[in-house]
Amino acid sequence: MKISGSAGPQAPAIAPVSETAASDTAKATTPQANATGELQSAVLQPALQALRDMPDIDQAKVAALREALARGEVPFDAGKLAGLIERFHGGRG
Repeated sequence: MKISGSAGPQAPAIAPVSETAASDTAKATTPQANATGELQSAVLQPALQALRDMPDIDQAKVAALREALARGEVPFDAGKLAGLIERFHGGRG
C-alpha cells in the first residue's frame, strides 16, 4: 500500500476579512450594544450595589442552625448528605 504525501483531507481556505469590513461591522453593532449596555447598567446598578453590600455569609443564620443541630431540633442524616455530595460531584473520586 502506497501512502501519498498528503496528510489527509485539506481544510477549505478561509478568506481573510479586510480591516475595512471588520470596522464596518463593528460600527454597525456598536450603537445598539452601547444603548443596551447603558440601559442594563442603569436598571441593574441598584441591585448590583445591594448585592455588593450583603455579607458573603449570614453569620447569625449559621449560628442559629448550629445551635438547632446541637439541640437535635434539625434532623441530620450523614448518609443522605454523603449521597447528595457524591451525586453533585458526579461520583468522581
